[in-house]
Amino acid sequence: MAYQLKDLNYRTVSDPVGLIEEADANYAALVNAAADRIADNRKNSPIVLLSGPSGSGKTTTAMKIAEALEHKGIRSHYVAMDDYFITVDPATTPRTPEGEYDLESPLCLDMELLNEHFTMLGEGKRIYVPKYEFSRRMRIQEPSKSLKLKKDEIVIFEGIHALNDMITDYHPEAFKLYISARSDVEFGGRVVFKRTWFRLVRRMVRDFKFRGSSPEETMGMWANVRRGEKLHISPFKDKADFQFDTSLAYELPVFNATATALFQSVPEGIERYDELKSVLPALQLFGHIDESLVPDEALIREFIGGGIYGN
Repeated sequence: MAYQLKDLNYRTVSDPVGLIEEADANYAALVNAAADRIADNRKNSPIVLLSGPSGSGKTTTAMKIAEALEHKGIRSHYVAMDDYFITVDPATTPRTPEGEYDLESPLCLDMELLNEHFTMLGEGKRIYVPKYEFSRRMRIQEPSKSLKLKKDEIVIFEGIHALNDMITDYHPEAFKLYISARSDVEFGGRVVFKRTWFRLVRRMVRDFKFRGSSPEETMGMWANVRRGEKLHISPFKDKADFQFDTSLAYELPVFNATATALFQSVPEGIERYDELKSVLPALQLFGHIDESLVPDEALIREFIGGGIYGN
């Protein structure tokens, strides 16, 4: 799918509210379609595995699917697979080719515990979900929650490695879902804004607003994030039972002012600076939509804040 820059810029000025409502309705239809498929798979497994690369909107999407299932009378639960990270250990934590900790590797997850918990949930047993403290890069003793499924209840496990063979080979009956921002923006038959840049802009804004990361730090991590996606996430997407695009036609005009200032502040010389030099002028092709027009329940509230699902 591709958005047309001319159409987006016209509607940004002439009908921003309508543009937002239409895009959000299209996304909601995909969420409901996923919920229908998940409901149909209940007889096979109570487990849903939701994967997608960084910046795809996994947290909000998981919670919206849970809401859609609730509206169908199916009680649902949400678990972030990030809590299954293993405490960073210099002796055992995977490394990048440059010798840094490779926190994008699936080997950073406690796959043995995850698989044990999936089995226990399917058998109606109670699990205690671990709790990971990212500021100290360690798992703490207190669990984040306990969970026991009743008949016909669903649990959505969300994480970048949810479709990895180390999970799905042991639990092929689980419903598998893959999401990402998968649309380019075109002008005159030429791509002027790449689909991966949607996610980079989302991450740049979110990390600055809510994770205390400077634009330079986010760009510095982006090379390893993209390498991890190509090695550990994208190769498994076709195992999904359902895939959909989470890009929104109006999001770049909403992000524009903040993102432009952030990208302008990144100094020369950092890794992937050539990509940065391409993103900045591409952002300036878009108009501006005030974020006050964005509903509290919208997906991009995950990145700009003020939403009902967090941030």
